[in-house]
Amino acid sequence: QVQLVESGGGLVQAGGSLRLSCAASARTFNIRAMGWFRQAPGKEREFVAALSWIGDKLSYADSVKGRFTISRDNAKNTVYLQMDSLKPEDTAVYYCAQGRSSFVTTRSGEYEYWGQGTQVTVSS
Repeated sequence: QVQLVESGGGLVQAGGSLRLSCAASARTFNIRAMGWFRQAPGKEREFVAALSWIGDKLSYADSVKGRFTISRDNAKNTVYLQMDSLKPEDTAVYYCAQGRSSFVTTRSGEYEYWGQGTQVTVSS
């Protein structure tokens, strides 16, 4: 069983930054794509960012392009989401997920394992 544990969420003012981390237990970490999704109250879960197992293929939601950066350290089995210039509309529970393959995808159904989520709240 793969375990994903997110950390780094919190309360921040608009314009501020946060760095989310997701530590994975699985030996398959460095051959699978990893992604971040978020879910705001009353809304469906939405794609935020993803990267391939090598880290050479990246994908971002239009709403976060230029503000968020996804990266990974395969030696540490950890994926990161650097969030800058945060806006109140970024407020959500953020989830990391491990893909079923090494390929980048924005579709939640293509992710096999999910973390419990970490709350990010951006005040105006």
